[in-house]
Amino acid sequence: MIADLFTYSFLRYAFIAAVVIGFTAPLIGSFVVVRRMSLIADALSHMTLAGISFSLFLGQYILLFSDLNPLYLGTLVSVLAALGLNWLRGKYVHFQELSIPIMMSAGMGLSAIFISLSRGFSIDLSTLLFGSISAVSLSDIWLILAVAGITLLVIVVFYKQLLFLSFDEEQAKVSGLPSTMLHVLFMFVVALVIAVSMRIVGTLLVSSLITLPVAAALRFTNSFKQTILWSIVFGEIATIGGLVLAYELDVAPGGVIVLLAVMILAIVMLAERIGFARKKEVRYEGN
Repeated sequence: MIADLFTYSFLRYAFIAAVVIGFTAPLIGSFVVVRRMSLIADALSHMTLAGISFSLFLGQYILLFSDLNPLYLGTLVSVLAALGLNWLRGKYVHFQELSIPIMMSAGMGLSAIFISLSRGFSIDLSTLLFGSISAVSLSDIWLILAVAGITLLVIVVFYKQLLFLSFDEEQAKVSGLPSTMLHVLFMFVVALVIAVSMRIVGTLLVSSLITLPVAAALRFTNSFKQTILWSIVFGEIATIGGLVLAYELDVAPGGVIVLLAVMILAIVMLAERIGFARKKEVRYEGN
């Protein structure tokens, strides 16, 4: 594959996307897992699929959408869905987890409708569900890089506030922290990361890339910063290694990337069992 990188532009695009996504997904995933919001990634990914399928559907009838990257509308729908999730969580104060199946069901229903109404999409459905190496375009790269920049900026600027909110939301509210604004901003960034990650990993597997590297890092780290660092390391190994293997085996990259992430988690847990890592998970304070 290394030699082909210099020959085929689509491979270069896929490689750049994998490197950037391998960094941003575990980075934001560290906060998602600590806040016990892992399933939100599934809900937003299904809404992103609805947006993409809607864009492809419109492209059959409206000239503007026929030349538009469907990931743009998918990203917009994902952001709107994140705001919708926040609104539903406010409506079901004592049953906030209900917001996830509600949004996920809406995404699946809309996706099914637009796919069934279509006379045939310009891309294979498996590309949307499991990712693709050849599907990454130059416009996707610019969008992915922009999202990575936004994510990094938000984490750097609001790191302490997000950390406080993640570990003790009630105390954060009492202390006067603008928790609502921070939560909306956080959900906005999560939606962006999920949307752009779909090109490589796919709708059905994108939540795995956000959570599995973090799950592995949590088994042996003692601080939140260590968790972020090792999550990114594991995320890069999974995405880059999965991309290379998927290209050599001619299979969808999403499945290979996720299986590598599962293998990393299994290896860490095996090392933990035989004494090379902590014997039990430590509930650390965010430092």
